[in-house]
Amino acid sequence: MNLAQLKGMFVARGCTRLYAKPLAANDNSKNQVYFGPGFNALNLFPNTGIFADSSPKNPIFKARLQFAWMLADGRVTEAPNAQLILYPQYPEVRFSGFLLGCKSAPSDLMAGRMEGRILFLGVTSTRGVVGFVVSAASEIAGEYRTLGHHLTDGVFAELALPSIPSGEDSRGLLLAALHRIHGKGWIDSKQLDSHRQLKPCNAPQCGGFTLEAELNIPKNSDAEPDFLGWEVKQYAVEDFDRIESAKAITLMTPEPTGGYYKEHNAEAFVRKFGYVDKMGRSDRMNFGGRHFFGRRCPPTGLTMQLNGYDAGTGKITDPAGAIALVSDKGEVAAEWDFGKILEHWSHKHTKAVYVPSKCRTDPQRQYSYGNKVRLAQKTDSLRLLAAFANGGVYYDPGIKLENVTIGEPKTKKRSQFRVASRDITALYETVETVEV
Repeated sequence: MNLAQLKGMFVARGCTRLYAKPLAANDNSKNQVYFGPGFNALNLFPNTGIFADSSPKNPIFKARLQFAWMLADGRVTEAPNAQLILYPQYPEVRFSGFLLGCKSAPSDLMAGRMEGRILFLGVTSTRGVVGFVVSAASEIAGEYRTLGHHLTDGVFAELALPSIPSGEDSRGLLLAALHRIHGKGWIDSKQLDSHRQLKPCNAPQCGGFTLEAELNIPKNSDAEPDFLGWEVKQYAVEDFDRIESAKAITLMTPEPTGGYYKEHNAEAFVRKFGYVDKMGRSDRMNFGGRHFFGRRCPPTGLTMQLNGYDAGTGKITDPAGAIALVSDKGEVAAEWDFGKILEHWSHKHTKAVYVPSKCRTDPQRQYSYGNKVRLAQKTDSLRLLAAFANGGVYYDPGIKLENVTIGEPKTKKRSQFRVASRDITALYETVETVEV
């Protein structure tokens, strides 16, 4: 078998991305396989959930994979115990459990200490991971070495698959689409529903929906990146020549995983920690205001804490820790455990494009999109936590409770973490401004 044939087998198994890792002698089932520094590997290989599994002396996270080994004839054999282990004290990620409970696993290659082996890992469109390993003496390993692949973080190389856009191809296709959208000028506000039907949109958040509709992305379609592996973020500006500003961009909207909010419900939470609507709208309470790390938010009286994170070293000291909103009396009003934050951030934000927009409402709501966009790449969850610690990322909810005393109470949930446009550089290794 040669490398082209192997790539074809990965495509036949539904893989849309393929990575390769040259294995060192210590990369084996006993010592685990090193997947690189930081938590970057989470961005490459989807998991079924991240959870703390540690003692005080050995703080770790684990992330289960839907993993299977591919055999030489193209069939696969499930490896039910395959997982990523995240060591926050270093930090680094390792791969383990890939032989345990697996029939026909390549134990001869993955249990030994041979150098020169190549591990291939394909990622499927259904968030699975398919593995294949070859010896140093194989034709595939020899062919791979002659190609001289560049290794990301010194660990993985991405290989192009036939008929599937590579990283550079997806970038080009994205920029071409954004060039077309910019050239259209003012576009009527709209949204593409889950049935791919175009509908009018007449709300302040329609700038994002309109852009997604132009990119053929249905509203609330799925939790994957929006366009060929790129997460698309739209934000408002006043001048297309000044795209870095204090304007806020919503990064993610996860619901709390603990605290009073989770133990009761959103209605009880607003009644206890919210305030009467400040615009005079009757029988309504709100919970809002910018909550920054270490600063008390006057409207709610709550302070954001990063429990289990050392801002000085930039490391997680307790995997069971959380981003928490705490009252003056020490009560946890709401919290987001680190495992869920790591999972949410790594799932969609490996690559992101930030697109500036303008809005007008006369004669009707319309949007136009700028000729300059920012392409942001290489992030991990530790960068996100560091941005919380330095005040770049903050919690800015828009939760409301209507019919507080009369009729049936109605709650709107909107827990959102945001960042100023000018501060996104703290979240990524590279942020490039590109003219479309």
